[in-house]
Amino acid sequence: MKNVYFLVAFAIAFVSCKNETKQEEEVAKVEKIPGIVLENMDTTVNPKDDFYNYVNGNWMKNTEIPEDRTRWGGFGVLRKKTDDDVLGIIKEAKESGKYAAGTDQNKAILIFEAIMDTVARDKAGIEPLKPVLAKIDAAKSVEDLVNVLTSEPAASSPYVGFTSFPDLNNSEINAPYVSTGGLGLPDRDYYLDQDDKSKEIRGQYVDHITRMLQYLGDSEEDARRAAEKVLAIETKLAEPRLDKVQSRDARNFNNPRSIAQLTEMTPAIDWNKFIKDLGVTKQLDTVMVLQPKYMTALQEVITGTDIEDLKTVVRWSTLNSAAGALSTEIEKANWDFYSKTLRGALKQRPLNERALARVNGSVGEAIGQLYVDAKFPPEAKAKAEKMIANVIKAYQKRIEKLDWMSDSTKLKAIEKLDKFTVKIGYPDEWEDYSKLDIKEGNSNFDNMIAVNNWNFKKSMAEIGEPVDKTEWGMSPQTVNAYFNPLFNEIVFPAAILQPPFYNYTADEAVNYGGIGAVIGHEISHAFDDSGARFDAEGNLKNWWTDADLEAFTERGNSLAEQYDGIEVLDSVFINGKFTLGENIGDLGGVLGAFDGLQLHFAENGRPEPIDGFTAEQRFFMSWATVWRTKIRDDALRTQIKTDPHSPGGVRAIQPLLNVQAFYDAFDIKQGDQMYLEPEKRVSIW
Repeated sequence: MKNVYFLVAFAIAFVSCKNETKQEEEVAKVEKIPGIVLENMDTTVNPKDDFYNYVNGNWMKNTEIPEDRTRWGGFGVLRKKTDDDVLGIIKEAKESGKYAAGTDQNKAILIFEAIMDTVARDKAGIEPLKPVLAKIDAAKSVEDLVNVLTSEPAASSPYVGFTSFPDLNNSEINAPYVSTGGLGLPDRDYYLDQDDKSKEIRGQYVDHITRMLQYLGDSEEDARRAAEKVLAIETKLAEPRLDKVQSRDARNFNNPRSIAQLTEMTPAIDWNKFIKDLGVTKQLDTVMVLQPKYMTALQEVITGTDIEDLKTVVRWSTLNSAAGALSTEIEKANWDFYSKTLRGALKQRPLNERALARVNGSVGEAIGQLYVDAKFPPEAKAKAEKMIANVIKAYQKRIEKLDWMSDSTKLKAIEKLDKFTVKIGYPDEWEDYSKLDIKEGNSNFDNMIAVNNWNFKKSMAEIGEPVDKTEWGMSPQTVNAYFNPLFNEIVFPAAILQPPFYNYTADEAVNYGGIGAVIGHEISHAFDDSGARFDAEGNLKNWWTDADLEAFTERGNSLAEQYDGIEVLDSVFINGKFTLGENIGDLGGVLGAFDGLQLHFAENGRPEPIDGFTAEQRFFMSWATVWRTKIRDDALRTQIKTDPHSPGGVRAIQPLLNVQAFYDAFDIKQGDQMYLEPEKRVSIW
């Protein structure tokens, strides 16, 4: 069973010095540029009326979304560059022959090569999946089916998941969690919404399942009948789940229950046997039931559905999960629905990039060690550390000046800020993959199962054990950043510390408007409508007075209403409540970074204008540059349904409308299109 439920989505000491000369060469190659690329601007546009196109207009006109992408912008460009860098590192590592069998780097190379071996994959076809499919088919009862799900790493559970995670009430200890199972469509709303587009997608999903099941030997008629049953049962499994707004409130997941209470919810499953069969050796008295309403409804689904139909859903879920590890034809069919139909992609990404994504997702730190050694200069980390310190200091000053928060709550907020753990670049201790069973001769499918099995066993072994807060949730070559409320930490992998987010040779205004605002964004997640429910120790504990919480909630509601009014496609609006945490992050991030820049100037002096733009102007221009985005309509529609982030073009502009310093920098006055009346602006942090 490989359903791992990630409770908190926040978009998780050995430093190699073998390659110092190479690092110095890379530093020398960094182009010393001022940061803002003037050619991307459209200066015929008035920044007071359309700031986004003033900064990005020529880029928007001259840039096409690559056929193998569904969106393109600062993140996409940098991810492509980083992928190219890492592919070169893998090639060099393979050709060097210095990574012996059994080393973590050799395992990464073997995983990569097995994916690239399309001849072997196509020859194997569906054969690797047949043993587990036979066991599913042989099940005569619910008990038999549960036994397959708990004993077979290749079996995927659409009904229930089990994992470990830090305890919401004691973040120092890993607790067991019972979660919902996986669904074939991206979100609950796809099953329940009654608009024409959702109905169309459900029909296309049935067509997709019908196509895929024929690879298992089903006739088209049998496959379609099975597909319709899958949709019907998955709809029953979708309805009792928390919706995407409810899922942002961690309190809804804080449901410790005894095994006896869990058994009362879903008696069709022998929970003591289930847990033991998953390899949990500790005696469990209590488990965290993420969604009790779902577990009660699951009992009705299990007892009210014929065993053959229950097996059909497991059969589909197992094929769907394994599709990327089977033949290229099956992988392409899977892409046709999930990327082409749902997101509007025109072309698959190159095989080597798809292989790299799998390596990064399975043994990312093994390659991350080589990436850091080759591509991350020490100067970049040192300068980023200073910037983070300034933004945190600025954030504290902002908290101290709040007029809506009491002194007692301010002290708690500052305590949380003081206890932040900041991780930059790469882990102090690298992940140990020695127990991961990757060896010469493994097929692509073998490696997928080995990775799943290793991850799951690791998760089960951690139950009841102290949380290792040195672990990272992202590899160094990931272009992203995150806040983890259970660790009270902000994390910035090495790969995001590059242009357009960060160029340690560029002027500070550009860096603070780029990575500085990203830093502020992650800090703000500690104080958004979700992160603010966790205290300085990472526990789900209220540290607010009633009056302060009410004032905070009112301000959050006002920001949500502001975003609710933004129409991104015909009759498609942003969901302000769903995106509230990210929107608070953007607004707080811009303000914290702007104030951090002022602290830098106070210490180091104010620079002269560059290219005719003041430092403050360049700060806001840098922010708008970071979020420039082109996106296909289908991808945008999917993003609105599934992604708690607002679209890039909105992120570039909407937070600025609430920031007085932006109006001052560009002399924006009433009557200008970028002007938002002061009474409509929102101020939180």
